[in-house]
Amino acid sequence: MFSRSKIIEIFVSIDDFCKEFEPALNEKLIGKAKIRNKPSALSMSEVMTIQVAFHHSGFRTFKDFYLGYVCKHLNDMFPKTVSYNRMTELCSASMLHLFAYLKSFGLGDCTGISFVDSTPLRVCDNRRIHQHKTFKGIAQRGQCSLGWFYGFKLHMVCNDIGQLIDVQFTPANVDDRTPLKSSSFISKLWGKLFGDKGYISRALFSDLFGKGIHLITKLKRNMKSTSLTPIMDAIMLRKRAIAETIIDQLKNICQIEHSRHRSPKNFFNNLFAALIAYNFNDKKPSLKMNFVDTKQLYLPL
Repeated sequence: MFSRSKIIEIFVSIDDFCKEFEPALNEKLIGKAKIRNKPSALSMSEVMTIQVAFHHSGFRTFKDFYLGYVCKHLNDMFPKTVSYNRMTELCSASMLHLFAYLKSFGLGDCTGISFVDSTPLRVCDNRRIHQHKTFKGIAQRGQCSLGWFYGFKLHMVCNDIGQLIDVQFTPANVDDRTPLKSSSFISKLWGKLFGDKGYISRALFSDLFGKGIHLITKLKRNMKSTSLTPIMDAIMLRKRAIAETIIDQLKNICQIEHSRHRSPKNFFNNLFAALIAYNFNDKKPSLKMNFVDTKQLYLPL
């Protein structure tokens, strides 16, 4: 459960962002469509704060969290709460704000040591794929180490201190190496990038190396190594579990994966708010770099 001081910290950060983002957004709107200008009882900053706080509340559903905790125990912090139906409407309108905040303030910087990984985001049980309607035509079937699934993939790059550098969402049938071919996904990366065997590709290695990124992966059993792996790289490959730890926290604490979505917009709202909530986590998984000379790892190519 977030402490009150943490909720205040989240609100201050989001409110400062909204004060700059909303005027800039209104200037960029195209057309003269009629927009409801009547102010809501809850500001957009409060709506976003409540959504982010939910992902560390311990509640399994947003409805129980809002009605059972926010409306009853946080009256002093949110004195003008609205009905749950109105709250879902406000949450739906906050998707662009959440995404912009995530990209602006919810991500970390590259330190020269990065880890790349992906995880499945299942939207339903495999036995219900044919009758699933919410993501029909959007979600796809894909395969991971645990077998086939239906939904999406979350591709993420993190640094050695547990911060997310960037994220990308794709349908489940997209290859793990595809996001690394996107300039926007790797724009903040430099130095060494560690991944699993699913990222092995000679063409991808050459392309990233030309951009100052050294992709390092383990070799498959049927592959012959033409050179020895430097000891520091071999050690860092074994530390790649930090990415899996982050994914575990995102799924089991921040609840980025569940099958209760009723619309694609609700799905993305949940993802963006969960990733922002992880950014406010005080205890992120990180590596102890005492065993290695970090200067050897941070040298640019």
